Amino acid sequence: MTETAAPAATRREQILATAAELFAARGFHGVSVTELGTACGISGPALYKHFASKDAVLAEMLVNISEELLAVGQERVEAATGPADAVRRLVAWHVSFALGRRALIVVQDRDWSSLPDDARERVRSLQRAYVDLWADQLRQLDPALGRGAARAQAHAAFGLINSTPHSGKLPDDEMTDLLTDMALRALLR
Repeated sequence: MTETAAPAATRREQILATAAELFAARGFHGVSVTELGTACGISGPALYKHFASKDAVLAEMLVNISEELLAVGQERVEAATGPADAVRRLVAWHVSFALGRRALIVVQDRDWSSLPDDARERVRSLQRAYVDLWADQLRQLDPALGRGAARAQAHAAFGLINSTPHSGKLPDDEMTDLLTDMALRALLR
């Protein structure tokens, strides 16, 4: 049986990944285009072959993660056998995402205000859809639950899970178990 290697990251993907780490460590405004280029092995001006600006890097980074969260969340719900299974799958997905992408969570949290207006609106729209995906499953579990309360529960679960850049003091496998258990106890009570 032949194994296929994972496709190599494109230069654009490399820039986004490197930018996420740098922005998380030093903040969006604490990283120059020259520093970002150097970290990617290219000159600062060469960065403009891939992105129109540093703002465009941040925008694509945060829009992409919002699109991914929603798309995979929808896949998880579609594969579920019912709303409780859907919630379990959503929690598993979000925990995996949060532990695997800590830098992006920091950037989203801290550098939100640096997003260009059009990107901020796109991210908000995608995030609302993601929250509603969770809220819909929670309301199917508890038909008496109002939309506002279901959204609040989803946001509370995100807050718990997205604390990983600050609370991840355990090995990832233990954090996965802890966060999953805590989120499911709160949501599937």
